[in-house]
Formats: sequence, C-alpha cells, structure tokens
Amino acid sequence: MDYGRLTEQLIDRCLGRGAEAAEVWLETGRNLSLEIRNGEVETVQESSSTGVGIRVFVANRMAFTHCNDLSRGALDEAMESAIEFAGHLTPDDANTLPDDPGQTAVEGLYDPQIATIPMEEKIELLRRVESLAMSRTGVTRSDGARYTEGEGEVFMANSHGLAKSYRSSGVGYGVSVVAEKGEQRSPGYESCNRRFFADLTAPEEVAAEAARRAVDMLDPRLVRTQRATVVFDPRVAGSLLGGLLGAINGERVLQGASFLAGRVGETIATELMTVVDDGTRARGLASAPFDGEGVPTQRRTIVDRGVLQGYMYNTIAAERSGTQSTGNASRGGFTSLPGIGSHAFYIEAGDTDPDEIVAGVESGLYLTGVTGYGINPVSGNFSGGAEGFWISRGRKTFPVKGITIASTAEEMFNGIEVIGTDLDLNRTTTAPTLRLRSMQIGGT
Repeated sequence: MDYGRLTEQLIDRCLGRGAEAAEVWLETGRNLSLEIRNGEVETVQESSSTGVGIRVFVANRMAFTHCNDLSRGALDEAMESAIEFAGHLTPDDANTLPDDPGQTAVEGLYDPQIATIPMEEKIELLRRVESLAMSRTGVTRSDGARYTEGEGEVFMANSHGLAKSYRSSGVGYGVSVVAEKGEQRSPGYESCNRRFFADLTAPEEVAAEAARRAVDMLDPRLVRTQRATVVFDPRVAGSLLGGLLGAINGERVLQGASFLAGRVGETIATELMTVVDDGTRARGLASAPFDGEGVPTQRRTIVDRGVLQGYMYNTIAAERSGTQSTGNASRGGFTSLPGIGSHAFYIEAGDTDPDEIVAGVESGLYLTGVTGYGINPVSGNFSGGAEGFWISRGRKTFPVKGITIASTAEEMFNGIEVIGTDLDLNRTTTAPTLRLRSMQIGGT
C-alpha cells in the first residue's frame, strides 16, 4: 500500500466531510523482544502494527480519533466520528496546524541490516553478556538479559499542503544481575541502545558495568546529616534536566506553572552551564527530520552560559503564546495528540577529567542513584532518596545508601563548579559528570 498517497487522500476526504482543516499521522512498524535467563530463552515476541491518527478542525474546534484498521469503511467511520466530536468541543483560536514544508536533513536514522541478522546471533549476544556478568566474583544471580529492536516509517500530511515521511530504527540490549553477601542483595543493571546494530557496545563492557554496579554497592553505610559537596555521576546528572524540561514547557509557562516563567534573558545558572536540545544529530536516538506535527527539527541552545534563551513549543502552545513552534511537538504514536517534548537534551561537556573532579573533593557524596521526582518544575525544589559513594580526600571510600538529598534548582544550577568531559550523547536526556558545591544530605 502507498501510505504516503493514503495520508493525502485522507486529508481530502476529511475536508469533503466538512472539516475546515485536517491532519493525518500514519505509522507502520515491526518490533522484536527477546529475553533469556540463566542461558535459556524465556521470551520471544515479534509484532507488526500499522495505525493512523486523524485530527480535524471545525470552527476552531479540534477533535482527534485513531484506528489501526486501514480499510476504507473503518477510516471513513473514524473521520466521521472526529468531525462529530468536534461539534461538541470548545472553540479555541489557537487550534491551528503548521505550514512549513521543509525537513531537516538527518543522517543515520535507519539501519536496514537489523532485520537481516539471524535470530540466533541476537540470542547468543544475550547469552554472552549474561555469562560475562555472572563470571564476576560476588555476582550470584541473573535477573535476565533483554534485547529489543524496532523499525518503522512515519507518514504525515495536513491540509496546509504538508506531506512528509521518514524511516527509523532502534536496537538495544542489557543485562541485570544481583550480588549477594550474607543477607544483602545488591542489583546491578547496564544497557546500550543505538540506531544501528553495528554501533552496539561490546558485551564485555556492558557485562562489566552491570556486575560492577551490583558488587560495588555491597556493605553500604549511612553518613551523618550535613551539607556537603555532591558529584553527580553522568547516569544521574541527567536527573537535573527533568525538572528543567518541565519548566521550559511552553504550555506550563503559559499557565504560570513553571519556576522559569518570565525569565527568558535572565541568568538562571552558572556561566559554566550550557544546555542544548538537538533533534538533528546523526544517528541520534531522538533525532528526526520533523517533529510530531511536521515542523522541521533543529539544534537549539536553551541555556547559554547560564542565561535562559527560550522555551519549547508545539504549534498550538506557540499560537497561544504569540510565537512560533520550536519543533518540539512530541508524539507517543498514532494514538496520541501532539504534546511538547525534547529531542537530545543535554548539558554541554566541560574540560575537566572525571577523575580530577573526584580528586578535588575533600569530603562529599558521589551520587549514582536517585529516587523521587527530582526538580519540581513548578516550585524549583529538589528532594529525593539517594545512593552512591562517600568521597574522602579525593577518593571514593565506601558505598552509601538510605540517605536523602535536597536543594533548589537555583542553588543547584548556580552551584555547579566543575563539569566533566564525559558527555554520552547516546542517551536522550544526559549530562557529563557535575560537581555541585553543596547540597543538604539527610542521614543519621
């Protein structure tokens, strides 16, 4: 079936049924999931799906429907339902669609080789990573190794003349193990996700990291309640960005539900901190030629040396705010309306080696895990459970669990005193090692 032609035909059929404007978002894809435990295959699941989401606009009223049956009768029924729903909804002058016909050239979004690699090779990858992780002294149990892959194509069209599509793929695997010592149980997990199978990290590296994370957290201690320096490991440094993402959501800003509302052009962080959102990186896991509404993606600096440059918008939020979409319409698939989200969202790397960052701490916490909600996007407050390693005289000395950390976004962003060189752009929300001058640590 010519899906591109179908999306354009559906636009015409929506208009012919009384819609004043319309958008069609069609997805087709295939997914594979494998799981092994103790060398035995436990799960093999493969599925394919195709579906379409339809937005219609009638007298500034917007309605949405979706279906996974592409027969003419089912599609006609979906369109008619959407148009009928629109008549019962509240009009909004901001209900509009983008009209930019452009696309961003992004390389390396689709790996045609993934589907051709034999199933046994993928299973053997899992067996090897599990076996390697289990070979580490102290690791006693496997919680399994998992592999996932997916490939698909997106087609979109709207009544402003847009007609776009692209293909993409993704592949990943990971292993989870448990280290035991007496009554103690310490889990460790590591994974790798890429666009291309050939880019996957070697199983030796994945296994070693999973095992290390399990074993190294045995025999944890508590520390006393105090204020101290905190070093954020890259795996948790990204947790600082979750609250920032919520606070720069254009819809939240418009509602006044953001601690950064009205602060564009102001200094909100140390001049060491630059934050970027990039939907254009070659082989990037969150890269695409256009966003969830068809607006071309871009690379944007959100915070430039501590100064807030702007917010993120989809088309409707931008219209309500009197500005333009930033190409940040996010979509959970053909079953959802466009929201607002990031692409590759990260703090730019600094110039200090991570080992030097730790070596410069007389006494403090090296943070490797956090629980809770991180920075609250409304208030800017930060609190949560924490674990990691206590640093004494520039060395990680013992694991720490059962503590809490607390601060505010302002204090944390302005308290970053060193940024590491170890930025991993294979994660979609990420940061390098960060050293914060001081946070409240709750212990004994």
